[in-house]
Amino acid sequence: MKVEFRFFAGCPNVPRTRGVLTRAIATLGLPVSVEELDGDHPSPSILVNGVDVMGGEPVSGRACRLDVPTEERVLEALRRAAGSASR
Repeated sequence: MKVEFRFFAGCPNVPRTRGVLTRAIATLGLPVSVEELDGDHPSPSILVNGVDVMGGEPVSGRACRLDVPTEERVLEALRRAAGSASR
């Protein structure tokens, strides 16, 4: 499973969303590492196997997101990826 945390420094939603991701991984007890990418991304974004946990079409460019990833969506995406990896 590949997990990416995309952001740009200075976005105020980064610390909270990083915490959401960390808690979700710990809750599920998954042995995954997170690749953190600081750059020109919608921030913060969490991608699991290349798919944004909040859905929608891929967007590029530096911007603070209004649809910040939620713990429920992160857990759902991680569970789905873990389930498909075990098949």
